[in-house]
Parts: sequence; C-alpha cells; structure tokens
Amino acid sequence: MSEQRSGGGMSSGRLEAFTDGVVAIIITIMVLELKVPRDGSLAALSDSLPILLAYILSFINVGLYWNNHHHLLHAADRIDGKVLWANLFLLFWLSLVPFVIRWLDASGFSAMATASYGVVLAMAAIGYEMTERAIIACNGAQSALARAVGSDRKGKVTLALYAVAVPAAFFARPVAIALYIIVLLPWLAPDRRIERALGD
Repeated sequence: MSEQRSGGGMSSGRLEAFTDGVVAIIITIMVLELKVPRDGSLAALSDSLPILLAYILSFINVGLYWNNHHHLLHAADRIDGKVLWANLFLLFWLSLVPFVIRWLDASGFSAMATASYGVVLAMAAIGYEMTERAIIACNGAQSALARAVGSDRKGKVTLALYAVAVPAAFFARPVAIALYIIVLLPWLAPDRRIERALGD
C-alpha cells in the first residue's frame, strides 16, 4: 500500500501495521508477568489467581482497543499527522498496562496500584477518543466514520465510569475493580456501526 493517497493525506497501512506490532508486544509482556504456581496444589494456584484475573481483564481491554482500532482505520480514507500523534498517545498508555499489572501483583492490589490501573485505562480511552476524533477531522464531518460514531455515547459513559472507579479504589477497592469490569461489558458486543456506515 502506498504511503500517499491520491486524494491527499497518508495511507493508514503503516499506522495499522505499527499498532498491530505494538499491541502484540504489549500482550506478550503481560503474559510474561504471570507467575507460575509454586507447586501443583490448588492453594498454589489460588495464590496466582488475582494476577491471572488482572491479566484476563487487561487482555480483554487491549484486545478490544485493537479490534475497534482496526475498524477505525478501515473506515478512514486518509490520515494525517494529528492522527499519528493521537495514535501514539493511545499506544503510550496501553504500553503501561504491563507495568500496572506488575505493580498490582507486587503491592498486593494496593489502593494506589488499583487506582493507577484505572488511570492508565482511562487515559487509553481518552487516547482512543482522540484518535477517533482526529480521523473524523481528517476525513470530514460527512465521512462514514463520522456517521457511524455520532455522539459516541458509549465512549462518554466509559470515561464517566473510570472517573468514578479511580477515586473509589482508595476507599472501596472491590467497587473500583467491579467498575473496571462493568466498563468492558458494552464493548464486548460486536459494534456494527462502522460496517453499516461503510455499507451505505
């Protein structure tokens, strides 16, 4: 795929390939952080269960960003420098997910580590929103992506839940963790908005 499109702007091919590579590295680092149980007993397995659940939650989060990012770029006729920088902002925060998982494990899921996990996820959500808006700005208000996203109520609800979950980590960690899980639920259902808009 060429780097320059005839209608102006850049091709999204290299950006998509770069993002795919970074996401693959992030997932690899996350799984390397998992601790193998010290023996074959259920008690040893239960000791590893909290970090295993954190890994599963994080894997789903990163996977959802990758999946939705793929749809974003396929709805874009072109990208520009603002899209590149917004995408880097998103990837920076996703790259911190293995760090906060390690901190959660080392601190025994302390309040600060639990809150920081939420901050990283919230900033990644902001980065995704920035990337989405930058692509829409580059392609125009009448583009397929702009029609598909609309007011992006789901994105706004996501950020609102993180805004509640992060401070909750300091006085009710189970509530914060539950909210981190609840945030994922609307995104687990396949989002057909972009495919429908592209098919119009």
